Amino acid sequence: MDLDTNFLLGFAVLVVVGAALMAYPYMGPIDTNNGGNGIILPQFKEVPRFQSYEELKAAFDESDWGYRGGIMDNMVLETAVPMAAEKSGDFDGTSSDFSTTNIQVEGVDEADIVKTDGKYIYSFSGETLVITDAYPIEGSKIVSETNLPGVNPLEMFVLDDKLLVFGNSQLQYAAREQVPAESGIAADEMYYPYYGGTSVAVRLYDISDRENPKLEKELDFEGNYLTSRMIGDYAYFVVNSWPNYRDCFEGKECIIPMMAEDGTEKRVAEATEIGYIDPMPIRSFVTLASINLDSGETEQETIAGDAQSVFASKNNIYLAATAWLPRETFIPEGTAVKEIERVIIGDSEETVVTKFGLVAGEIGYLGQGNVSGHVLNQFSMDEFEGNFRIATTIGWNGSNSLYVLDEAMETIGELEDLAPGESIYSARFMGPKAYMVTFKKVDPLFVIDVSDPTNPTVLGKLKIPGYSDYLHPIDKDHLIGIGKDSIESTYGDFAWYQGLKMAIFDVSDVENPVEMHKIIIGDRGTESYALHDHKAFLYNKEKELLVLPILLAEIPEDIKNSPNIERKGSPERGEYTFQGVFVFNVSLEDGFVERGRITHVTEEDELKRGYYFDDVYSVKRSLYIGDVLYTLSERMLKANNLGSLKELKEFVFGA
Repeated sequence: MDLDTNFLLGFAVLVVVGAALMAYPYMGPIDTNNGGNGIILPQFKEVPRFQSYEELKAAFDESDWGYRGGIMDNMVLETAVPMAAEKSGDFDGTSSDFSTTNIQVEGVDEADIVKTDGKYIYSFSGETLVITDAYPIEGSKIVSETNLPGVNPLEMFVLDDKLLVFGNSQLQYAAREQVPAESGIAADEMYYPYYGGTSVAVRLYDISDRENPKLEKELDFEGNYLTSRMIGDYAYFVVNSWPNYRDCFEGKECIIPMMAEDGTEKRVAEATEIGYIDPMPIRSFVTLASINLDSGETEQETIAGDAQSVFASKNNIYLAATAWLPRETFIPEGTAVKEIERVIIGDSEETVVTKFGLVAGEIGYLGQGNVSGHVLNQFSMDEFEGNFRIATTIGWNGSNSLYVLDEAMETIGELEDLAPGESIYSARFMGPKAYMVTFKKVDPLFVIDVSDPTNPTVLGKLKIPGYSDYLHPIDKDHLIGIGKDSIESTYGDFAWYQGLKMAIFDVSDVENPVEMHKIIIGDRGTESYALHDHKAFLYNKEKELLVLPILLAEIPEDIKNSPNIERKGSPERGEYTFQGVFVFNVSLEDGFVERGRITHVTEEDELKRGYYFDDVYSVKRSLYIGDVLYTLSERMLKANNLGSLKELKEFVFGA
């Protein structure tokens, strides 16, 4: 091997190592064992564990569903695990041009009610998994409808020939049946914990034969499904479970939730395996688990804590929960300033954020921090260049803040007291910039510079009627906002929601953001799934395509043309006239241009009943494969030409 070749190989190694260091900030020594692979290892901290079941139960008893003081100092034992190699996820199918789930972070997939791989479309109809051979449209058909017994499916992932379902079930654990006869509780009443007995069902299927999916793995957890993410071959998911006091009797260690793996029941963890991380409030058991979609292997970490909102990057997952924590101050004693006494002066609304590293299915604790206020949703959180950013609101219509925490979850930057008297309605972080919408009567869009993490600064703001529930980037200088229009009340210090509003914001002049284009759809009462779930938002910049499911409410012309008065304390609401998708061309030059509408409703009179939203024919999602646009409701998949919107085919489920 010549000198030039040695140099190039060495340079390549340096590039790979450097990239790994940039991708994962928590790095330990280079592993020279197991053949000397030279993989850089992250270092996890050991979570403090309860020493006994009695200590665990006492912690819940004393927590009052809120703040609990520490029962022992945090231990910082280091554990190293290897990093995972990333999988490209490329699909060699009939069409390479197809839409994917609208996600927050590139490379971090999010589960949804529909998925496609460019040939097949995977969806749910009731308790049935439907696989449709959708492309090419000629010869397309439903190839299988697989019953999911006892499972109400919520979301799914698809990876090559594997499909993972998350759902709710009502699993009755045999281990809950053993109660003393003298308890007086009937057998059919004692299986479930007090919160209703919901279990989280996780089902892994082999779909290599799309006509005959095969169940490979069953997991069930007492509790509620919160969210999930998929990185490479691994899906990570979060379950909240509550202590089961209803079935607890003397001598039984039963407040720990149950789970079942392939029919074998067990506790989610033994008491001494369950961790706690002060000051995370102890309200529930939080299980953060992973499953390898290829092998079915699982890992999990259970802590006594709380999780309400989740953000995930390719390397870390952050669990956020609101807590009321004691506010403390230091009071000098006598004349000696150095002699101080710590005094609790009240409670403060805080968001406690706990950070875990994700590496090849392994889950490891990395740190915890807390900031003032509560978080709105996952888009109020972000990770950039090793730092964690979070936007919060104190109280209801209090004040708003943005905080930056470093890799160790210590606060290093803050921007507080934004828009007093308003609340955050949406936020979006885009590299060194952050965008925040607050609302009470008008919609201030704040442009915030976070390039210096120690000094986040407001660069500019725009005040316009209405607000945005969701912000979507077009490019680094332009955003789409979707929310509601508004009018000010004539007798109160607030505004009334009106029709659905979409706008394009130009933020290239950071000090003077501009609303370039806007469109108002319908009147008061108009709704869209996309206002509450970003995965219902289908957008492609190159195609200038935007598709939104909309329930349209319109005020009859005779009323609309009369003076706009507030009736019975509020503006007139519209009558439902349409449910389906609106298809738009979207460009910076022309704004929003409606191309057409697609509905699954065959009886127009159905809309007049007033309860049509969320009906089985209510269109919830849209996607495209090649030149075909597909729309999905619980009972139907409809195919239309993407260019002309001409209807091509209907697939009726359960027919």
